[in-house]
Amino acid sequence: MTQQYRAYLVGENGVFRSAEAFEAPSDTSALAHAQQFVRRGDVEVWQLGRKIGLLKSARPPEA
Repeated sequence: MTQQYRAYLVGENGVFRSAEAFEAPSDTSALAHAQQFVRRGDVEVWQLGRKIGLLKSARPPEA
């Protein structure tokens, strides 16, 4: 059974810049899926109102 998740791209000021909705079978799978978005900046992964984790980008956020 899959669950709904969102990956939020975090801007320089800590405000969410964009979001990607997706489904995954587990929190671990959701974090692995969200890793693809890290190339654009830091990403917070959420499942409904529960924060799963923060994936840090090696690059500075885009302007």
